[in-house]
Amino acid sequence: MKIIKWGIIGCGNVTEVKSGPAFQKAPNSALVAVMRRDAALAEDYAKRHNVPKWYSNAIDLINDPEVDAVYIATPPSSHKEYTILCAKAGKPVYVEKPMALTFEECNEMISACKEHNVPLFVAYYRRALPRFLKIKELIDKGKLGTIRHVNCVLYHPFEARYDDEINLPWTVLPHISGGGIFVDLACHTLDFLDFVLGPIKSVRGHATSQLMAYPAEDSVSMSFLFESGIHGSGIWNFASFERYDNTEIVGDKGKISFSTFGNDPIHIQYANGEKESITIENPLHIQQPFIETVMAELLGKENASPSKGVSGSRTTWVIDQVLKEFRKSSK
Repeated sequence: MKIIKWGIIGCGNVTEVKSGPAFQKAPNSALVAVMRRDAALAEDYAKRHNVPKWYSNAIDLINDPEVDAVYIATPPSSHKEYTILCAKAGKPVYVEKPMALTFEECNEMISACKEHNVPLFVAYYRRALPRFLKIKELIDKGKLGTIRHVNCVLYHPFEARYDDEINLPWTVLPHISGGGIFVDLACHTLDFLDFVLGPIKSVRGHATSQLMAYPAEDSVSMSFLFESGIHGSGIWNFASFERYDNTEIVGDKGKISFSTFGNDPIHIQYANGEKESITIENPLHIQQPFIETVMAELLGKENASPSKGVSGSRTTWVIDQVLKEFRKSSK
C-alpha cells in the first residue's frame, strides 16, 4: 500500500507530542519534511524527531516533490494563505484548528481546495478520540432519550504569562488568533457538539474583556439553537479563581457530563436514578486516531475522516456570531 509522505508547516509546540509523532507512527504514513521560519529551530526539530528535511520557507516545503500532503500547524492568521498555496500545488491539506480567522476565510479555503480537487481536513481530532466516540455512541443509541438542551462551562484563573503586555502569547492577539483563549479552546467543544448533535443554526452572545489585560476577550456567554431544535448555552471565563471544565447534555431519559480537556471520567445519570461513570484515557499522541482517519481517506476509503473544511467552517461561523460586536468595538 502507498506511503503518504507528510510535510509540516510550523513545527511548534503542538507538533512536539500531540500531532507530529503521529505522522510517523500512523500506518502508511511518513514525516519527511518540516518548516519553521527560524531555520535553527526547524533543524533542531528535524534532528530530534528524525525527519530527513527541514526548511525555513513554506513555499520550498510545499513544492518539495517528495511531500505528498501538508499539515499546517501555524497560528490561524496564515491558515488561509498556506492552504491556498497547497491547493494550487495539488497537495491535500490538514490544517490546525480553529480553521481560519473568520468564516469568510474558511470559505475561501474550501473554494480553493474544491477548485484544485484536493481534500481539506481540519484538526478537530476529538471526533476520532475513543473517549468522545463513547459519548456519541451513548447519545446515538438513545441512552439519554431525546436530547433537549446542552450547557457548557469552562473557566480558568488569569495566568501570569498574559500580564506581560510586550510579550503576549499569540493566542490572545486577535490579528493572529482570531480572538482570545475562548477561540483557542471553545472551538473544540463547539465542534464536538456539531459532530454529536448536528449544526448550530442560531447564536446570540456577549463577549467582553473584564480584566482588559490583552486585546482579546476574556469572558464570553452565549445561547444557541441547533437545527434539530436542541437548545444550548455556555459560559467561558479566563479570570476566575480556579479551573473548571464541564459540558452537560440533557435528554428526557438522562444526562451525560464530561470535560472537553483532560481525562476526567464521563458521568451519566438516568431518569430511574441509576448513575454510571466511564473512564477512557486519551492516547499520548492525541491527534493520532484522527490522523489515521485522514490517512484512510487519502488512501481511498471514502468519507473516512469526520472533520473536513465544511464542518470546520461551521464552528468558525459560530465564533464569528459571538464575537461580532466585541470585534467591532475593539477596532
